[in-house]
Amino acid sequence: MRPFGTILVFEGKLYIQTGKIKPVSKQIVANPKVEVCAMNGGDWIRIAATLVEDDRNEARQAMLDAYPSLQSMYKADDGNTVVYYFKDAEATISGFTHAPEVIKF
Repeated sequence: MRPFGTILVFEGKLYIQTGKIKPVSKQIVANPKVEVCAMNGGDWIRIAATLVEDDRNEARQAMLDAYPSLQSMYKADDGNTVVYYFKDAEATISGFTHAPEVIKF
């Protein structure tokens, strides 16, 4: 389990970002199947997906443009910045007051 503070919709795909030298990046390479869980008020969302690296500078730069504070630590072409998009994702939105809603993307 890891916290991620970066999330971006780029070219219609959901992305996250990290550094290649971080243990989490090595773990994603070894096992790209992930789950994300979050709450919003009384509802929670769980997303299950496979992460796929997008090795294009354009994708990395889009993330850095969305999070300017990262630009002091990362550059699109630094060999460390990595962005992953969610593939074959299934999001389940649940709550105590309604039936679960499933969204595939």
